[in-house]
Amino acid sequence: MKSISNIELFSFFFSTFLVSTCSSSNTSHQSFIQCLENYSQIPSNPISAVLYTQDNSSYSSVLQAYIRNLRFNKSTTPKPRLILTALHVSHIQAAIICAKSHGVQMKIRSGGHDNEGVSYVSNIPDFFILDMFNFRLINVSIEDESAWVEVGATLGEVYYRIAERSNTHGFPAGVCPTVGVGGHISGGGYGNMMRKYGLSVDNIIDAQIIDVSGRILDRKSMGEDLFWAITGGGGASYGVVLSYKIKLVRVPNIVTVFRVVRRYNENFADLLYKYQKVAADKLPKELFIRLILDVENNTNRATFITLFLGNSQELISLMNKNFPELALNQTDCVQMSWVESVIFSAIFPTGTPVNALLSRVPRVLAHIKRKSDYLKKPIPKEGLEFILKKMVELQIPILVFNPYGGRMAEIPSSEKPFPHRAGNIAKIQYATNWDENGAEAENRYLNLTRTLFDYMTPFVSMNPREAFLNYRDFDIGINRNGRNSYLEGAVYGVKYFKENFNRLVKIKTKVDPHNFFRNEQSIPVLPWKK
Repeated sequence: MKSISNIELFSFFFSTFLVSTCSSSNTSHQSFIQCLENYSQIPSNPISAVLYTQDNSSYSSVLQAYIRNLRFNKSTTPKPRLILTALHVSHIQAAIICAKSHGVQMKIRSGGHDNEGVSYVSNIPDFFILDMFNFRLINVSIEDESAWVEVGATLGEVYYRIAERSNTHGFPAGVCPTVGVGGHISGGGYGNMMRKYGLSVDNIIDAQIIDVSGRILDRKSMGEDLFWAITGGGGASYGVVLSYKIKLVRVPNIVTVFRVVRRYNENFADLLYKYQKVAADKLPKELFIRLILDVENNTNRATFITLFLGNSQELISLMNKNFPELALNQTDCVQMSWVESVIFSAIFPTGTPVNALLSRVPRVLAHIKRKSDYLKKPIPKEGLEFILKKMVELQIPILVFNPYGGRMAEIPSSEKPFPHRAGNIAKIQYATNWDENGAEAENRYLNLTRTLFDYMTPFVSMNPREAFLNYRDFDIGINRNGRNSYLEGAVYGVKYFKENFNRLVKIKTKVDPHNFFRNEQSIPVLPWKK
């Protein structure tokens, strides 16, 4: 690995002598590739072996390998000039230095689960993908209850490697095992243990990042401001995050799960209303009950999916006391290890072995649209009836309620860039999946989702109408990264980050003043003063 002083010297050299002056786009492209090859001269890891241009026979398969939303896997989807599947930090350093000097936009992809394809699509013709899937080492230390995890690892791989070493440790992150660590953690990802332990970013000890100058920094050398920003503010706005040191959390040997379904009847709205009243405020931190509302055979359906960090007898007692309306039975409950509960929550078939978590390929791919909201007070019963009726009319969009409270209500809103803490009953996800191809189908399903979102307006947060970064949604604003970048960024930035947005902007302006690390919803820099 090159020293930082060498990096800075090379940065100067290439910034000064290798700026492309050719008018021909192809010549400029070749000059960019030559810059990459000249800069990263490590015989054991030649960068040429991991460069995929559009005329490479493997280009399409490499591009599509981590596209998780079929909306962005069409012939009309803008394609990168090249893909760099980095194997060594020098490849990443070369990418930053050469992209800067040649004016090429860099998109950073770890798992490809961004809902709007931000990590691999751009409306700017001259862009490339820095693909981080080869950076997936996981080093677990049960002795100090931590693990270093590279950003290209998946959540499933992390959970499996922890469980290999201990059946009484876990990590509070998401339920989709193929999601990449990089985007999930940097965006404030959450999971079934957030009421007990908070978000993934509430359990980060250290990190490594390569900054705009090509320097490799850890928490100490980057400083607390930048460390704060990349633990919930979106790492791709600030540099290329290499790895996170996560804090493992304690879990019991045996946990309890259940999945029960209730269909519309005269007491359905009463059941949903009571859920809102107890899920965040009345139940212990160890109990997380996710609610999914959808429509089956023209009838409203509610599915309650639960993780309890305890045994089934305790759970039944708690539910009978606090939520008897659900009418939970002992036979609904299943006891298992924590890592087995990950399999359960990810809706794998019964009996699926835990090594299924090591698969990096999603079981199903679809065209998807996601939106988000925050519920501050219970939706009244008449409001619930209104929403349920509208859902039957729309048929397709699903509502997912993820309860807050517990540890989430204890952490100050400024502790991390993620600001949605006390005062929230639940985060609501709008989820629409479809298999049909074509623009007409896409517009129809997008409009169905937006219509349900509009119907929910009276019942959710306002001024701003808050949103969750990891449920990326271009409907709430896009940044063209031009003269109005700050104003455009504030439109979505305040919804994602509330009062923390301005601090994120100040940090961005300090560490990346020329806005090299940018995308359609990145953190902008402060406007230049004349």
